[in-house]
Amino acid sequence: MKLDDNILTEQGLASAAQTGRVLLLACGALAHEILALKRANGWNHMDLTCLPAKFHLYPDKIPAAVEEAVLKNRDDYEQIFVVYADCGTGGLLQAKCAELGVEMVEGPHCYSFFEGNDSFSEIADEEFTAFYLTDFLVRQFDAFVWKPMGLDRHPELRDMYFGNYTKLVYQAQTNVPALDEKARECAERLGLDYERRFTGYGDLESTLKTLS
Repeated sequence: MKLDDNILTEQGLASAAQTGRVLLLACGALAHEILALKRANGWNHMDLTCLPAKFHLYPDKIPAAVEEAVLKNRDDYEQIFVVYADCGTGGLLQAKCAELGVEMVEGPHCYSFFEGNDSFSEIADEEFTAFYLTDFLVRQFDAFVWKPMGLDRHPELRDMYFGNYTKLVYQAQTNVPALDEKARECAERLGLDYERRFTGYGDLESTLKTLS
């Protein structure tokens, strides 16, 4: 399946078939990684549907959208698993999942579970001035960072937004030199030092394995 990042951002991803026992209800920003894990592990009992990745910019919309999707698909699956962390909802998503009786990924956000929640909590106090990007966010940097912050129109605002940051950390899920180069360019555009950190799929992989 060839994925279009712009479609994942704006529309999400509809489930291709209702053949599995488990539905993964995920953020569109995780579609590439989840499908890669499904292929690598032969998780044919799992189907995937994704909400628009742009909810990353509007986390208050996530709980209601998750509820709508769960109710829409509940009768077709033995289990629905929500592949979101808290993602800026201030605990509201966790409360909604508990109300609906579905489980979700642990952690405050995808940067944490890609790093590994335990590892991320250990470095959080030291890296409070770090700005994180994943593979998806490197590819969609303009859509999720540059344009929403108005930097395409007012680049002079950069130092106001990022003056308290010291480095950009690219959490690489894959080893793709072109993404590394683009992430480095993102750091330069933001005026930040650059660090690449290969995380792979972190706790996302170990969590999904428990659903097998």
